[in-house]
Amino acid sequence: MSLTIKTLSRGRRVAAGSLIAVAALALTACEGGPDAASRPSSAAAPASSHDKESGGSSSSHGSAESSGAKAQSSAGGQRPSAKAATPGGKPTGKAPSAAEAHTSAGAASDRCTAANMSLRLGAADAGAGNIRYPLVFTNKGTKACSLRGFPGVSLINRDGSPVGKPATREGGAGGVVRLQPGQSAHALLHTLNEGVSDTPCWGKSQIVFVYPPGSKESMTTGSRGLRVCGGRFDVTAVEAGALG
Repeated sequence: MSLTIKTLSRGRRVAAGSLIAVAALALTACEGGPDAASRPSSAAAPASSHDKESGGSSSSHGSAESSGAKAQSSAGGQRPSAKAATPGGKPTGKAPSAAEAHTSAGAASDRCTAANMSLRLGAADAGAGNIRYPLVFTNKGTKACSLRGFPGVSLINRDGSPVGKPATREGGAGGVVRLQPGQSAHALLHTLNEGVSDTPCWGKSQIVFVYPPGSKESMTTGSRGLRVCGGRFDVTAVEAGALG
């Protein structure tokens, strides 16, 4: 009798345990089934995010290309001009032609220089209170050359000390003087007779120190006792011919 009761009691406990286990499994299935099916897996999320970012990026790139196409269309659909520009952004302008470049180079090489000329001071020409001295340039070279403009003129002594101030320019610049070998051109030095003005005369000079027009090389000649008075010492532009 006692054994029968123990066996029934053990069978009830086993059956009860089985029922509890079945109930737990059913409850777990009810809680996880629908929600779990509706949620994406954690492994799929980064891929989905990457797809969205790629799609956004492609959309932006497409918009930029579309904007660029619209801007090009509004500008007439033409590419920028192929004209050259300076680094500052300004057009370089028209390039000089070969003829223009040759003319410019020829003008520089055609100028009469101190090395291919001789210099002398002509006799004084006095009148009406003025004194003028011709300063004569002669082409001693074997080729023709040209002069134009004012020479630079100063008076000095043999020791190099200056006498007064350099001559100031008088009159217009004049035209080009073409000198064949042996031909001369002149400029006029101008001062006043002593006593015409209350301004004192300078001391007597010994040398006329000259830069030919456009030259950085000097020439010298004797001054023949040239004395500046009245504070007036001028030089004209060169003209064709020799005086005095």
